[in-house]
Amino acid sequence: MNNSWKTLGSILLLITASEFAGRLEAQVPMPGKTTEVMVVMTIKPGIERAQLSKFMPDEVRSTVRLYLDGKIRQWYSRADGKGVVFILNATSAAEAQATMETLPLAKANVVNEDYVELAPLAPLAALIGPPALKP
Repeated sequence: MNNSWKTLGSILLLITASEFAGRLEAQVPMPGKTTEVMVVMTIKPGIERAQLSKFMPDEVRSTVRLYLDGKIRQWYSRADGKGVVFILNATSAAEAQATMETLPLAKANVVNEDYVELAPLAPLAALIGPPALKP
């Protein structure tokens, strides 16, 4: 193959790659709607474990009730022992906060809670391409 064919092939490859990248960029949707909220709960500084223990029986019952009601999807202890993490079925941080405020530890104001809204991984849509046209 002579050099002109190699050059032409390289140019066509670059054009095709840049067109494909442009289409992918144009198809990447904006972040999706919130489907769940992650709540990281930690004990406030200065709160002693003995102070917490009086709330724990009611806290556990209330948390199990939220799980059985479908409001809590998953729950974990942090591996570092510094709190718990909940995944709530909620469409906003405000909705998740309203749920968490029903728990005894939150009512006693002895915990901090951080809320992270979660949505489907939007860039995956670029991998499957545009929706098929219906006939």
